[in-house]
Amino acid sequence: MNKKEPFISAHTEEAVRLLETLGRIPAPSHQEDKRAAFIKDWFAQAGVKNVSIDGAKNVICTFGLDRYPDIAVIQAHTDIVFPDTEELPMVRDGNILRAPGIGDDTANLVNLMIGTKYFLAHESGLKTAVIIAANSCEEGLGNLDGTKEIFRVYGDRIKEFISLDGSTGWLVNSPVGSHRYAIDVKTKGGHSYGDFGNDSAIGIMAEIIHDFYRQSLPEQAYTTYNAGVIEGGSTVNSIAQECTLLYEYRSENDECLAYMKKQMNGILERHRKEGIQIECRTLGIRPGLGDLDPDAQARLEEDVKAAMGTPMKMSAGSTDANIPLSMGIPAVTVGTIVGEGAHTREEWVDLASIPQGLGMVLNLLDRYFDSGL
Repeated sequence: MNKKEPFISAHTEEAVRLLETLGRIPAPSHQEDKRAAFIKDWFAQAGVKNVSIDGAKNVICTFGLDRYPDIAVIQAHTDIVFPDTEELPMVRDGNILRAPGIGDDTANLVNLMIGTKYFLAHESGLKTAVIIAANSCEEGLGNLDGTKEIFRVYGDRIKEFISLDGSTGWLVNSPVGSHRYAIDVKTKGGHSYGDFGNDSAIGIMAEIIHDFYRQSLPEQAYTTYNAGVIEGGSTVNSIAQECTLLYEYRSENDECLAYMKKQMNGILERHRKEGIQIECRTLGIRPGLGDLDPDAQARLEEDVKAAMGTPMKMSAGSTDANIPLSMGIPAVTVGTIVGEGAHTREEWVDLASIPQGLGMVLNLLDRYFDSGL
């Protein structure tokens, strides 16, 4: 029998109950207060002595920071993509649990929380300082603010970073950088009949979007763009005075990101003329790869793949690991659950995957002790 199996068997049902509870608590990015408060209390009741909520609404559990200079961080994010501020809907059908954000990232967070009980039982064998975090602001316009805060506070003491996010079988080891903007167009507008011919903010924005979707792309690396949200106008019989677009582009390559910024600025400049105001506001920058030691990164990847115990596909992605990777700190993102439908309200997880996921988390935590447990 695997020496971790008794712990997994004893805590699987607890993990399911915790997932059903935590998965109902709303947590839009920057509004994770309710989840953070619940998680902090849960950690305290589990026996974590040093647990706190920081200024970014991260729940931070620290171990051995006064004994060791180097810190390993393992975390899963609390926020979900949906704006709900009331209790989230949930449906269970046998082993299938459906709820907004249930897999991204609530189930991974639950596996980490339950794994912390195992960690506490072996804490005396630590060989490095460890931060276990339930971090905020991973999704969308959260802009990775939770992880940024962790690195602002602990900075160069952090030597490796693991984020639990997504489903099993994938290992994100390269960051996809992204730039996100709000583009505002303002015109005189007027009455749709009496002032026909005046510039429309919506019409100008439509031309800008058309140009975005006809732009050339850089050849160095895979690069994407997206016009995600458009808002403006007032009534059907008014020429729109204002319109706003949320726009982003992404790439693994910083030169490609710079190229896309130049393209965007050029397109906007072509549409500026008398009577038309166009402003571009930065909403968020997710950094790409920094000066990373490839050998140190490879060692972490191999360790994590061995701990996961299942075939892994390597991929690039936009995750909390962007922050350490941009700073040259070895980092990966891996998932510990089986499910589908991320970023849809029909997202689901297979509760039968919880034992396997718990085993993965315990194997990852084992890396922080003097010898495998």
